[in-house]
Amino acid sequence: MTSNPQAATTQAPLTTIREIGKHEGQTVTIRGWLYNLRESGKLLFPIFRDGSGVIQGVVAKNQVAPELFDSLKKLTQESSIVVTGKVRADKRAPGGFELDVVSAEIVQPVPETDPYPISLKEHGVDFLMENRHLWIRTPRQAAILRIRSEIEKAMHDFFDQRDFIRTDPPILTPAACEGTTTLFEVGYFDDKAFLTQSGQLYIEATAMALGKVYSFGPTFRAEKSKTRRHLTEFWMVEPEVAYATLDDIMGLAEEFISFIVQRVLERRRPELETLGRDIAKLEAIKAPFPRITYDEAVEMLQKAHAEGKIENRFEWGGDFGSPDETYISSQFDRPVMVHRYPAAVKAFYMEPDPNRSDVALCVDVLAPEGYGEVIGGSQRIGSYELLRKRIADHDLPEEAFKWYLDLRKYGGVPHAGFGMGIERAVAWICGLEHVRETIPFARTLHRIYP
Repeated sequence: MTSNPQAATTQAPLTTIREIGKHEGQTVTIRGWLYNLRESGKLLFPIFRDGSGVIQGVVAKNQVAPELFDSLKKLTQESSIVVTGKVRADKRAPGGFELDVVSAEIVQPVPETDPYPISLKEHGVDFLMENRHLWIRTPRQAAILRIRSEIEKAMHDFFDQRDFIRTDPPILTPAACEGTTTLFEVGYFDDKAFLTQSGQLYIEATAMALGKVYSFGPTFRAEKSKTRRHLTEFWMVEPEVAYATLDDIMGLAEEFISFIVQRVLERRRPELETLGRDIAKLEAIKAPFPRITYDEAVEMLQKAHAEGKIENRFEWGGDFGSPDETYISSQFDRPVMVHRYPAAVKAFYMEPDPNRSDVALCVDVLAPEGYGEVIGGSQRIGSYELLRKRIADHDLPEEAFKWYLDLRKYGGVPHAGFGMGIERAVAWICGLEHVRETIPFARTLHRIYP
């Protein structure tokens, strides 16, 4: 760490930029970095950031030591600095306040000969992803990460308020949950294991012990997909409820989404504004959500094709692709819940509809504005014999699922749950084009650096 000789000597209370409005008219100290600097005659206008927000400073040449003015004038982007100044209200300023600088300590100046690589000009996506460790410092990326944090906190609050118990499933598993073609295999001493695709099977077990549970952790899918909706490593929240039906879990899902969106609107509106998000569209996200069957969704797509609104005709029996989900969700101003898909295109553990065995008691929640599936859930198979048959039908090793079958043997009950990938939810709520911006360090088909 290097310090400037003109170090701050004023003793002032330490605060953050987010909280600076509480100190109007007072002299305070903030610790952060220089985001930008412009000069106008005998005035400098540095913009500081500290992780909680940004604020413009005003440095008058006749109000500070000449050495400090000259040092600040030469300072380059992302130099770390501790600044003391008087808080002044200004409606024109970002956040409504400016800081009249009286003293400063330069902690580490970034040299002009090796400047911070991400300037305020436009950069290509590949360059920004290669420098993701620095890109996350920019106001837009910081706003996204603050919203992500708020969503995660809201998630925990939602389940805590409803007496759910958080339980943590393993990351290393002996078998597949969602299908064997998207597993990451790892060596496990003299055996082999896989990175988890979902914690669901394990929290079904904890639901049998505790009634209402949820898990939150990383999951991995070795899908060779390059779409804007896919990552190979992402975070899932997965509630599971004993004695719950499909209808129960659909009600829980719409309450959950509504709660999260309203929390972000309540606490992270400035960040949404930084992103240029259309807040009116989020304000419409309130339960109840429209519910349609898979059959009705197929009819909607076929009608759209006949009217020339979409290019390809969708046939009953397939799973919806991104263009199909985009069209369906575009017909609604809030998430739409599509339920009872063909059992053949869904996971082995889903309970068939007792009134129609060719469809499963499952639901996908499609976010509006073309963001596609954000929640997938189902009622789970309750019958030991049927589950055993489905495991065989999917060419899964029964030995690896013996413990899972035990849940149906020893006091099995109807139960249901869902999973929500945090990254897709963040992308939708923030209005982002690609999920790679929703996580600090994205893992995609061809990217594992940094």
